[in-house]
Amino acid sequence: MTESRLQHRPLRHIWYLFCRFISVGTVAALYRLKTWGRENVPADGPLLVVCNHQSFFDPMLSQTWVKRPFYFVPRDTLLNVRFWGRLMASFYVIFIRQGQADIAAMKTIIESLKEGKAVCLYPEGTRTYDGRIDNIKPGFSLMSRRSGAPVLPVVIDGMFEAWPRTQKYPKRGRVGVMYGKPFSADQIKALGDEAFAEELTRTLRGMQADLRLKMGREPFEYQDP
Repeated sequence: MTESRLQHRPLRHIWYLFCRFISVGTVAALYRLKTWGRENVPADGPLLVVCNHQSFFDPMLSQTWVKRPFYFVPRDTLLNVRFWGRLMASFYVIFIRQGQADIAAMKTIIESLKEGKAVCLYPEGTRTYDGRIDNIKPGFSLMSRRSGAPVLPVVIDGMFEAWPRTQKYPKRGRVGVMYGKPFSADQIKALGDEAFAEELTRTLRGMQADLRLKMGREPFEYQDP
């Protein structure tokens, strides 16, 4: 597993803050971004951030103006993309080799969490086809149990309408982001893998319904996970 060679350079945080201000500021202005629940984000310590996946802008939207940096987990093949690969490697990222077993990817994330980092994952694996949140798979809680990290649910809404995966370019719109209350490692352990996956799915969908109502949109209908 590889991380950016700039991970520990003294000026790296300044570079991160500059790029984040430009990127998040631009997206926030274009999409009239509103956020709820940022007070729910722990200021320090290990944190596993779990977010739904609506567009390529999700890393900027899930981080928004939260002070602590989120580490993202892109595949290492993106390093081969000229300019963008090098730019991405200069941020807070943990590159995962494409095609490697899931257990190897989880070990890297667990080690990062034990170091007190906040790692943001999109467990659906791919952008939504219809705006809805897919079922979270059992086994996801392993990373929390092994690291002691709480799990913070985050929901983005509005980017599916602005930039669905069937559309080549984004259009303007209104986007909201909601940060839920974190699940503690003890809660997750007590629930067990399958029950926690179901509870996390219900929580994300409930947050999405609340967020859509706040944004003046009709909530999606779901069957129980």
